[in-house]
Amino acid sequence: MASKPGILTEWPWTWLGNFKYVILAPFVGRSIQSLLNREDGSKIDIGYLIIFPFLLFRMLHNQIWISLSRYRTAKGDNRILDKTIEFDQVDRERNWDDQILLNGLLFYYGYMKLEQSHYLPIWRSDGIILTTLLHSGPVEFLYYWLHRALHHHFLYSRYHSHHHSSIVTEPITSVIHPFAEHITYFLLFSIPLLTTVVTKTASIVSFGGYITYIDFMNNMGHCNFEIIPKWMFSTFPPLKYLMYTPSYHSLHHTQFRTNYSLFMPIYDYIYGTLDKSSDTLYEKSLERQGKSPDVVHLTHLTTPESIYHLRLGFASFASEPYTSKWYFWLMWPVTLWSMMVTWIYGHTFTVERNVFKNLNLQTWAIPKYRVQYFMQWQRETINNLIEEAIREADQKGIKILSLGLLNQDEKLNNNGEVYIRRHPQIKVKLVDGSSLAVAVVLNSIPKGTTQVVLGGHLSKVANSIALALCQGGVKVMALREEEYKKLKSNLTPEAAINLLPSKTYNSKIWLVGDGLNKDEQLKAPKGTLFIPFSQFPPRKTRKDCFYFHTPAMITPKHFENVDSCENWLPRRVMSAWRIAGILHALEDWQEHECGNMMFDIEKVWKASLDHGFQPISVASASESKA
Repeated sequence: MASKPGILTEWPWTWLGNFKYVILAPFVGRSIQSLLNREDGSKIDIGYLIIFPFLLFRMLHNQIWISLSRYRTAKGDNRILDKTIEFDQVDRERNWDDQILLNGLLFYYGYMKLEQSHYLPIWRSDGIILTTLLHSGPVEFLYYWLHRALHHHFLYSRYHSHHHSSIVTEPITSVIHPFAEHITYFLLFSIPLLTTVVTKTASIVSFGGYITYIDFMNNMGHCNFEIIPKWMFSTFPPLKYLMYTPSYHSLHHTQFRTNYSLFMPIYDYIYGTLDKSSDTLYEKSLERQGKSPDVVHLTHLTTPESIYHLRLGFASFASEPYTSKWYFWLMWPVTLWSMMVTWIYGHTFTVERNVFKNLNLQTWAIPKYRVQYFMQWQRETINNLIEEAIREADQKGIKILSLGLLNQDEKLNNNGEVYIRRHPQIKVKLVDGSSLAVAVVLNSIPKGTTQVVLGGHLSKVANSIALALCQGGVKVMALREEEYKKLKSNLTPEAAINLLPSKTYNSKIWLVGDGLNKDEQLKAPKGTLFIPFSQFPPRKTRKDCFYFHTPAMITPKHFENVDSCENWLPRRVMSAWRIAGILHALEDWQEHECGNMMFDIEKVWKASLDHGFQPISVASASESKA
């Protein structure tokens, strides 16, 4: 929002929320009806029919740029600005598709009012030449002076400051403007479109090509990594007056009073508003290599739909905790395509980049889904992918690699110990994060608790929790007989006194892991607090009970570049397994934490608090879910 919002700032359909797309329904229906009701042998008006598919194409085009930009800036090569993106920017830019809806309405309206726009040919050379000339002349010239006017205090404070709230730009930043500003831009860009229609030189290619050109240049100019190769300007030197670069426009967002041009810098040269550091920043950005991270967290995909919640997916989805949405089934072709890509690609990929204190952090993902980790025939492939990531981290001089989700599964690789045995010479330290996960669970149990129920499949974390509680005098009631026997065999005789088979279910504190079924949850009394010790949250079947987060902590405020949620966790909350790797590097611990290895729980917990990570209280968690 601008600092002093002017009239026509809000979009007219804001109140519709996610149902805003229905505003196009009457026009789309009418175009389909025109096809169905046409007389036999009559000509099909292709231009009218493809308006809606073209709008979808524009959305896809923009999304490709968003994903590409986030992937490239996470890797770091050719990155222009190091400043971070936060949740407030993501929230401000989540309505980037509004301008496409506006364009769709105006295209349909123009078609109905302008007879000349009917039955456009596919191609007309004269119309394409006229569009090019009109854009290079009137459009670029008028935009330059409009842009300078928008930087006058009166208009800037009421409109254009909303766009400039984003110092570090993403492709979609290009279209984040108040409604009134977009109306002005449309009138400007419609000069070539209306002129070619009136002169009867318009074609489907001239229309579609011109709008695609605008989208392409807008996205490219705001992508925060330099993409234009030097040879293009060396081969054709005048090109620097005709095409801007991402670094060129980035200076406008940092300096504000330079580089006003739309896509052609020639007007900045003519009117003396060229930023003197444009060429220098361009050269530096092209040569820049991404910094090798100090810590890598290795995760994987969870469900086919989770691809949308990755930081590389839909920014608005990634900025919220993962939940399955009803309309995902409408996107099954895209979901199927993404599954095929992950199947074919077969390599880990960079998802996210963060900075904390003096550490550079990255998150890598294995292109496998949760269900594949339980398939016997997939285990060798998954282990090879994890091993490949470990070797790559070691070659790059990365200090710590933490294993997230099922990448540390006991049946898969014995909590990562398999890789240490295969490669005893590696310098990168592997961390499964079990010690901090145990510490988080223990500190999530309400003070004064005297007994707990332990349910679900046992794990390294579950065994350690049971041991710590029994040694501390807390009664631990095993929900299943087989788990009781396994736990008892691992406890000392003194600790085993406090381990009991669960014959009654009066305790309202349940520590639960994977495999907790519906019938077992129904045994819990009303008001029970389920505290997971597993990587994945239990399936919620009780509305009269409370389900706590999987082991996690709140990140410090100075943890940078946090603009997405980690799976199902709330904003700025990070899993204990991921934090453990960061602590390992901060404290300079030189041991692996995998296999049966466990660190001192109190030592790990104190280190997390000393570095600013905060525990999630039951009260704050219930507020975030309300």
